[in-house]
Amino acid sequence: MPDKPKVSVIVACYDLGQYLDEAVNSVLAQTYRNFEILIIDDGSSDPATQALLAGYDRPQTQVLRMPHRGVSAARNFGLANATGEYACVLDADDWLDPTFLEKTMDVFQADSSLTFVSTWLRTFGDEQWEWKPERCDLPTLLWEDTVLTAALVRRDAVLAVGGYDTRMPVQGEEDWDLWLTLVERGFQGTILREVLFNYRRRPGSLSTVSWYGPGHLPLTNYRVAKHAASYRTYLIDVLLHQDGQIAPLLRRNHELERSLTTELEPAVSLRRNELATLQSRLATLDRREATPSTADLSAALHAAELEVAALRTSRSWRFTRPLREAYGWWLRRRGPG
Repeated sequence: MPDKPKVSVIVACYDLGQYLDEAVNSVLAQTYRNFEILIIDDGSSDPATQALLAGYDRPQTQVLRMPHRGVSAARNFGLANATGEYACVLDADDWLDPTFLEKTMDVFQADSSLTFVSTWLRTFGDEQWEWKPERCDLPTLLWEDTVLTAALVRRDAVLAVGGYDTRMPVQGEEDWDLWLTLVERGFQGTILREVLFNYRRRPGSLSTVSWYGPGHLPLTNYRVAKHAASYRTYLIDVLLHQDGQIAPLLRRNHELERSLTTELEPAVSLRRNELATLQSRLATLDRREATPSTADLSAALHAAELEVAALRTSRSWRFTRPLREAYGWWLRRRGPG
């Protein structure tokens, strides 16, 4: 490894030892080799993670430790100790495609005005889909974070804006806030239109808490208040985009409501009435008549057999036998017609 690597890959790790090797190995497999890996142990309390990091020995890799202070502080600690001109902040449960660093560095070489380069991603774990945003200008970033956490970024630019915000009320949107802040300060980025990043979807992740859990509202309030000037400037753009996103959902919801009202609810009501009618009829039936027991049926069959036997041995049956035989002969003579 060169004395001063060009890229510093910073991996903040808090109790995620079960995923760490996969993330680190994805960096070690990069086609671009001029990098260092800094693993920041954010005061892990999980015994398995502690044991793993205690003897962690990988090429081009250092483990730095700090008291648990959260992901923003851990990333800032990594940035302060990094030596690379560029930084890639990789979460401990995600991983990079082998050409991630090579291709994002090529974009920087082609355009020196850029501050960060992001890519498209695929998810794995609980969900499988691809995410392919097109833009990362200020209006776009106000309504959606379209830049990867692991986007390659000039380290001095991140330090110039104060790094990751450690005052956020809940963890989970630190990278979104950083990209917003950089673009507000005049720094520019781009999105490489190629799937080069792998993003794990799992229960309890920071993104799950910040988007679908109780952290969503306080984080949204904090972001809007912090970037209020930008939101005021691009309010119409943000509202139009939100309308464009929500309108198809509202239309689909209306279709479902109409289906429920005009089709499903009447069908359910009809079946409910039919069930009530059947239950009422069953309640009025004599169970002994409706469902005779096996013993009752056997007794009735035996009685019928005795009655037939008695009839066949009776005097009237014997006396009428010639008449019955003659009638049978006549029927046979007539034939089927």
